[in-house]
Amino acid sequence: MTACIVGWAHSRFGKLEGETLEGLIVNVAREALDHAGLGPEDVDEIVLGHFNAGFSPQDFTASLVLQADDRLRFKPATRVENACATGSAAVRQGIRAVEAKAARVVLVVGAEQMTTTPGPEIGKNLLKASYLPEEGDIPGGFAGVFGKIADAYFQRYGDQSDALATIAAKAHKNGVDNPYAQMRKDLGFDFCRHESEKNPFVAGPLKRTDCSLVSDGAAALVLTDATTALSMRRAVAFRANEHVQDFLPMSKRDILLFEGCEEAWARALKNAGVTLDDLSFVETHDCFTIAELIEYEAMGLAKRGEGGKIALEGQTAKNGRLPVNPSGGLKSKGHPIGATGVSMHVLTAMQLTGEAGGIQVPNAKLGGIFNMGGAAVANYVSILDRIR
Repeated sequence: MTACIVGWAHSRFGKLEGETLEGLIVNVAREALDHAGLGPEDVDEIVLGHFNAGFSPQDFTASLVLQADDRLRFKPATRVENACATGSAAVRQGIRAVEAKAARVVLVVGAEQMTTTPGPEIGKNLLKASYLPEEGDIPGGFAGVFGKIADAYFQRYGDQSDALATIAAKAHKNGVDNPYAQMRKDLGFDFCRHESEKNPFVAGPLKRTDCSLVSDGAAALVLTDATTALSMRRAVAFRANEHVQDFLPMSKRDILLFEGCEEAWARALKNAGVTLDDLSFVETHDCFTIAELIEYEAMGLAKRGEGGKIALEGQTAKNGRLPVNPSGGLKSKGHPIGATGVSMHVLTAMQLTGEAGGIQVPNAKLGGIFNMGGAAVANYVSILDRIR
């Protein structure tokens, strides 16, 4: 137990008209400090998670956090990036500063503005999270990468269309009650299952409802050491926080195994001294429904090839054996790249303090988080536990 979350903030995700990247960052930074009951003068270090990759012309963004208050001037501020796991990379850097006793209070912010970028450019920017020499020409951009993964999974284990539709429908049902979610509409299984004008195939067997959303948004949290945290309003401790990096080319791995995800989960559970059965819920990286399905297997919830069965049986529904993505996940909530990992930690902390409102999992005690960058390349797992 080396670091704790003591405050947080979360913007709405979606197409945020009239908003700027700077504005998103500034607002959540201020709100998180206020929520923690701390002032800018208490902050020892700042970490910003911002993927960018062409989404914003302002590519040097670490110091934008200082715009939240002049008293943040001269504080160390660093921007980190690790593809779609950028937010969790920022959280981990903050934890390590606390662990090293280099900082007592760390402000972590994650942000992205994606919707102001033209459609073709969005695809090109996201594809930068793949291995371009081998995967850069895959049709459909990053959706094409996961369409290829879905095709391979279907060939090995059979058609999983019903399972993918179940996962999508679950996400949209859960997202209805999330005030931060981009899409708060229960689409139902039938809409998600069948191709239509509003739900066309995008890549391979993946339809529009199998793909996460292009989003703007930001989230922030305040970290401190456990001793300090116990004197504050609330404290959610990291029982574990693990980072596993795998090869970038899919050709060097069995892409259907998500071995980096498996290793990160194994390390986190061991270090936390718990099993999956001890967790109250999991927030996992459902950039595409096929990713969530394979993650069931990698985390040990299902045997290889049986992730679809777990979904169809309702084991990951909000009232199931292990609720997965009670927030609605990336599928419903949205996926502003740099903000996603921070958002997952904020929403998990809200669950554990009983502040999650309509998405609250009853009696939540332990929460698990999996956030990944690329196709299971950057893998981060956190296990959180409320101590105050």
